[in-house]
Amino acid sequence: MSALAEKLFFTQAEMDPHRVQRIVADTLTGADDGELFLEYRESEGFAFDDGRLKAATFDSAQGFGLRCVAGESTGYAHATELSEAAIKRAADAAGSVRSGRDARAAETPAPTNRRLYDDANPLTQVPFDVKTTLLAEIDAYARSKDSRVKQVSCSLYGEWQVVHILRADGQAVSDVRPLVRLNVSVVVEQDGRQETGSYGAGGREGYAAFIDPRAWHGHVDEALRQALVNLSAEAAPAGEMQVVLGPGWPGILLHEAIGHGLEGDFNRKGTSAFAGLLGKRVAAPGVTVVDDGTMDKRRGSLSVDDEGTPTSRTTLIEDGILVGFLQDRQNARLMGMKPTGNGRRQSFAHPILPRMTNTIMLGGDKSPEEVIKAAKNGIYAVNFGGGQVDITNGKFVFSCTEAYRIQDGRIGAPIKGATLIGSGADALTRVKMVANDFAMDPGIGTCGKSGQGVPVGVGQPSMLIEGLTVGGTAAA
Repeated sequence: MSALAEKLFFTQAEMDPHRVQRIVADTLTGADDGELFLEYRESEGFAFDDGRLKAATFDSAQGFGLRCVAGESTGYAHATELSEAAIKRAADAAGSVRSGRDARAAETPAPTNRRLYDDANPLTQVPFDVKTTLLAEIDAYARSKDSRVKQVSCSLYGEWQVVHILRADGQAVSDVRPLVRLNVSVVVEQDGRQETGSYGAGGREGYAAFIDPRAWHGHVDEALRQALVNLSAEAAPAGEMQVVLGPGWPGILLHEAIGHGLEGDFNRKGTSAFAGLLGKRVAAPGVTVVDDGTMDKRRGSLSVDDEGTPTSRTTLIEDGILVGFLQDRQNARLMGMKPTGNGRRQSFAHPILPRMTNTIMLGGDKSPEEVIKAAKNGIYAVNFGGGQVDITNGKFVFSCTEAYRIQDGRIGAPIKGATLIGSGADALTRVKMVANDFAMDPGIGTCGKSGQGVPVGVGQPSMLIEGLTVGGTAAA
């Protein structure tokens, strides 16, 4: 046990770790799996808008969740009170699912000493006044760049989470997780027309990389660039056409339209569009998709998942063939597969679900220029906003926040109001070219599932998709 975990969860709470271990062991006797999940979290947020600091918040929370797994059933109880008495009460509730069962406990995850991020608390690394001054400087810098800037909004968020996972056999795993994010949004106006551009960045590290002027100047410049591009944007065309997705953040479409459908629970229950297709072609040749939770300091990375399983680089689709799913321990066991380190929860008050970490499509052998040139008539989608996906059939609708016409293999005028409509499984089969310009998103993704939100990353190279439906207001 780490000294930090012992201090936070046992010394300060006046709990005896040996007695707590006995409660966990007794609760999980006769169960297939389970664990005690202890969590302490500090978070802060700053919001600057309309030329002044609008909000400055700080919060701390602690608690535990005790889970007992028996077959397809899960008993779960949680509380904010850290005490042996509270854990015993939770044990009575969670352990009820194993009544009358004779089970063999699942194999304990193999531990590692891997650390993907520093465990220093980012909230204490930078003084309060430096953080608030930073946001004021961002506002002033954005307004000085262009007289058309009418409004600037920016925010800074930091989090420090300590988790301690205790299993029935006495194995204990601790993880200390920093997380920061900086966001900038700019509104510009010209001839009565207003447009918005935004940019953000973050990761599992301290504030230093983001409060450096060399970093945030670039964030502001990019947000302003997007806003000014949209000022001259034309109405988007409508119809079925070729679509080139840019590198990096457009991988959010891959995440939503495909990634969720490859999570173990949906496939075990047969509700995914990919259910029953393991080993079969689901994408065009050259399409390889992986989920990688082992990337240093990335927003979606974890040294271990929330069950204590080390994260991994899991290949989901290899050269167009479906070869794997994202698994937590329960769904892996029920499907006769191995856990992949994708068991995640929003907090101690939430149950485990198989979730993505950093989901990416690997690069190909074409240059981005070749991919653009191959698109005779279509659009080039660079940035995305909101979207909706139906997991059961993979159908999606995504809004483009920055896109351009492509005519005769050349990028033309910017367009506004474009939406991409299709099915994730079908879109994969329509990929015609994959470029060699792979990029990750800047570190801003949050994934929602069953009411839980967790930080994630996405990435991809530029790619050409043939015959995707584009929604717009102008003729194609």
